[in-house]
Amino acid sequence: MYPLKRFGLLLLLISFQNISSQVIETTLPLVIDESRSSIRTRFAPPKGFYWAKEQPGSFSEFLNNFPLHPPNFPVRDFTGALIGHQQHHIALLKINVGEKNLQQCADAWIRLYAEYLWINQRFDDIGFELTSKQFFSWNDFKNGARTLETGNKVRFVNSGKADDSYENFQKYLEVIFRYAGTISLDRESVPVTNNAAIRTGDFLIKPGSPGHSVIIVGVARNASGKKLYLLAESFMPAQDIHILVNHRNPQLSPWYELDVDAPETVTAKYIFKPTSIKRFHALR
Repeated sequence: MYPLKRFGLLLLLISFQNISSQVIETTLPLVIDESRSSIRTRFAPPKGFYWAKEQPGSFSEFLNNFPLHPPNFPVRDFTGALIGHQQHHIALLKINVGEKNLQQCADAWIRLYAEYLWINQRFDDIGFELTSKQFFSWNDFKNGARTLETGNKVRFVNSGKADDSYENFQKYLEVIFRYAGTISLDRESVPVTNNAAIRTGDFLIKPGSPGHSVIIVGVARNASGKKLYLLAESFMPAQDIHILVNHRNPQLSPWYELDVDAPETVTAKYIFKPTSIKRFHALR
């Protein structure tokens, strides 16, 4: 009888261990409110302000309606790893960053504008100046033009292979990200010289190596004409494009006040000194 009693005790112990080691599932399914999944629908302007009306079909309207990841989504770099500081953003734009360390600050604006042109089938308008002052268009790339580095400049050669696919368009953008930046974007842009003229799609920029750029992705105004702004950026290393919080004015956050004449503009991770707000030449 003893062996049987011992076997029964062993079974009891195994059963107890199996029961005690189980994890009780307490998580809830993630419910995403699709009605609040874009910039314009998720962020209500402060009291007394309302969203500025954007021209239908414009780049400004495109940015206002850009889709967002669910709330509290973390910022990731180009490898998929979480960046070290997650306290500077309030939302992520739902657009990939690629698998190379290329789509950084100025490149984020270029990516959004290029995607806007692509979606609207304005293929002939897709083209950007490189830091070396050479202009490179999507039409050239899709028809087989490729780049070769020669000293401090890029030389163009013809590969003889035409490809107008979206996948090839992404390869074209990688070339632009590699050879363009804040210096070239600043050179291709015009200053916004008064506050009343600031609009969605404009950007703050500090050209240089390194430099930085932050995109205006939303504008709100009140009855007297005062404006507030939502700002978005990528950073180094290349990472998700994210909407910034306003650490300096938490009560207003994530909205910012901007002044073209301010000696400096402090954003969540960067100080623009002096303030330089510009608009891409094609959007004048």
